[in-house]
Amino acid sequence: MDRVLNGKGRASADQRARAFRNADVPPPLHVLIDKVAMRPTQVTDADFAAAKAAGFSEDQLFELVVSAAVGQSARLYEAGLAALVEATGSDEAR
Repeated sequence: MDRVLNGKGRASADQRARAFRNADVPPPLHVLIDKVAMRPTQVTDADFAAAKAAGFSEDQLFELVVSAAVGQSARLYEAGLAALVEATGSDEAR
């Protein structure tokens, strides 16, 4: 996660962090990032075209999409661990 958020890249660390959290992402990029995180099967070429028209390069979009996917994966992982702890009453899973 550290490399996704803080490694070298074309998108700024702030942009990647916002995509990772799926929060405070400016329009029209927020549509693409939210779909990647919450409804990935609904991502369309038009979503990418709108983000590119707003001035984002393909490299930046790649990094932001990866950040969004990794962020959502991390949230799901943490939720799963929390559910396991709650179900078993044990914090050993962490």
